[in-house]
Amino acid sequence: MKIALSLCLLLTSLSLSAQFVAKMEIKEPIKGLCNEKDVYAILPIGDQKEAICPVSEEEIARRLDSTVVFLKEHQDFKGKGMVSVIINCKGEVVKCEMDNKTKYPELDKQIVAVFAVLGQWKAGKIGKKEVDSVKLFSFEIKNGKISLN
Repeated sequence: MKIALSLCLLLTSLSLSAQFVAKMEIKEPIKGLCNEKDVYAILPIGDQKEAICPVSEEEIARRLDSTVVFLKEHQDFKGKGMVSVIINCKGEVVKCEMDNKTKYPELDKQIVAVFAVLGQWKAGKIGKKEVDSVKLFSFEIKNGKISLN
């Protein structure tokens, strides 16, 4: 079941020091969120810190290349996509889905499965408060390999 989720690109000023975040609109409940009314796409400006993944982007790419069977069977496939990972205020992944799909549901499913099990994240922060946040990963597929952008 796909949960309709959209980023509100309404930037909300948090203080007079020009700190901005994009607030997400949650259309269906997501189990595990600390506060479903306050889920942010954080721009790392000032005392705002986006959620930090426990593994590097290079390691994510390595895991994708070793795990995604679709690409081993379709080495000539070229495409682009984007995955959104929603991390709660405790650093737990509570939702992971494709935002821009690749046109192949099986490929999308295999890619999402890798992002869903990256481990315990460091939660995003606004000021000193840990908050629910979303992290977007865009990728490109060429010659049977996935690279993160």
